[in-house]
Amino acid sequence: MSHDIKKSSFPLHLASCILYRNILSLRPLTLYAFALITFALLFAACVKEPPVKKTQSLTTGFLADAKRLLPVLASDSASGEISGLIFNGLTKYDKDIKITGDLADSWTISPDGLIITFNLKKGVKWQDGVEFTADDVLFTYQKVTDPKVATPYSSNYGPVKKVEALDKYTVRVTYSEPYAPALESWGMGIIPRHLLQGKDINTDEFNRNPVGTGPYKLKGWVTGQKIVLDANDNYFEGRPKIDQYTAKITTDQSAMFLELQAGIIDFMSLTPTQFKVQSEKTLIKKFFQKFNYPAFSYTYLGYNLLDPRFADKKVRQALSHAINKEAIINGVLFGYGTPCTGPFPPESWAYNPKVKTFDYNPELAKALLKESGWIAGKSGFLEKDNQPFSFTILVNQGNDVRLKSAQIIQQDFKKVGIDVKISVLEWQTMLHEFIDKKKFEAVILGWALSRDPDMYDIWHSAKTKEGEFNFISYKNPEVDRLLLEGRRTFDIEARKKIYFKIHEMLAEDQPYTFLYVPDALPILHKRFKGVQKTALGIAHDWHLNWYVPKNKAEWYK
Repeated sequence: MSHDIKKSSFPLHLASCILYRNILSLRPLTLYAFALITFALLFAACVKEPPVKKTQSLTTGFLADAKRLLPVLASDSASGEISGLIFNGLTKYDKDIKITGDLADSWTISPDGLIITFNLKKGVKWQDGVEFTADDVLFTYQKVTDPKVATPYSSNYGPVKKVEALDKYTVRVTYSEPYAPALESWGMGIIPRHLLQGKDINTDEFNRNPVGTGPYKLKGWVTGQKIVLDANDNYFEGRPKIDQYTAKITTDQSAMFLELQAGIIDFMSLTPTQFKVQSEKTLIKKFFQKFNYPAFSYTYLGYNLLDPRFADKKVRQALSHAINKEAIINGVLFGYGTPCTGPFPPESWAYNPKVKTFDYNPELAKALLKESGWIAGKSGFLEKDNQPFSFTILVNQGNDVRLKSAQIIQQDFKKVGIDVKISVLEWQTMLHEFIDKKKFEAVILGWALSRDPDMYDIWHSAKTKEGEFNFISYKNPEVDRLLLEGRRTFDIEARKKIYFKIHEMLAEDQPYTFLYVPDALPILHKRFKGVQKTALGIAHDWHLNWYVPKNKAEWYK
């Protein structure tokens, strides 16, 4: 359901809501959309219950399709969310944000912190009936560290010296140096040796027909339309109470909201407008439950630092001063968010409260641009070396919030003499043809973050290759050093000082304009019970907790 760049559920994922084609005018309604609108209007007039075809199933709205479901390759949020239901890691977070066992039953850590010995759960079966063993853990490590495998997660295992399968149910991991995120890194989904040995996992059909150990198994995948999962009857934590899970792909949030009203989907993330206004209708309030809490994420305007214009720190600072964040938060988010000051949201223990957001100051922006050689030209826009300051911001198709944010930014930049165009692109196209290949100037994206503040993959200069997460090509030797120091430091207070400094430095450098920390605004059909609002949101371990009462009279109590 999430469509932000994602560094949650342990591995980091790129959000599937980043780019858009240049579609700023209203498009003609398709027959499908027209039918949905007609149905929704008739439905609203009668205030009837939306039809539920399969009561024991959950259908979630996705803005983009998944690409690859192998955990070591899943870098977008759709792929990450689906693969997270099919596979398990050795560890996971519990509802109180404490690391607990998943496929690992327990573990011990040596006094020097350099050796972790995992005791694996016995009797866990892959979905084809073969037993999960330590050999699968060893195989996963070999693949995630193989330079031939196009994974963005290899650096999470860089400090590992060796991994050994001591016996069928025991794995020993030896580190060359202390590594604070070690336990979290083993949340990576484990993959089966017996099905992937000797195959090129980058291209193997397993990416579309995976077999895991998780609570759900793949039933079908219709590209661009839906992914259907069935409950795993032999899941080691117990069969999920919800029989079937469907990821319904709808690339427009307005159309998705109509599908919610029509009973086609049960669960989605609302836009601020939908949350504040449209979902307040009697129809919605009667049959659906809404939630509102701070998301552990942020949205930003990222600049391609290989572009000489954006390589200039004064220019980036000027751009940040030119943007009215409050106008975005109040006008687009309806107040459901706060200004972002840097790479950590306020909920993070690594958040530095002394770092302030770049204030809206167009005059200062103009002065900084002038200091960098940008002067008024005949065209009415700033020029340097007879070239106008003009560039394109990419946003992803279907994300109205980002599109509206881009439009405000476009007008703000125009006020200081910068000509900006907006290009709206389909997510996978944007990600793989533009972002990965660095064929962009600026882009509005978001990071959904892990609870551990290790940001090596996003900010270290070693992570700028194609498909990696430092796609803006940020390079700062001191930030590189601090990122490594943060990984090697176990004491929380000592780590906090390191990340406070990183926060300060990134706020000064402004490789992104850090825009806002949004609120999560999910909506769910009321027939689902057992829903809890935890520190990790309402969907944490939903497969273990959610259920639908068989007595329909209990649905709307």
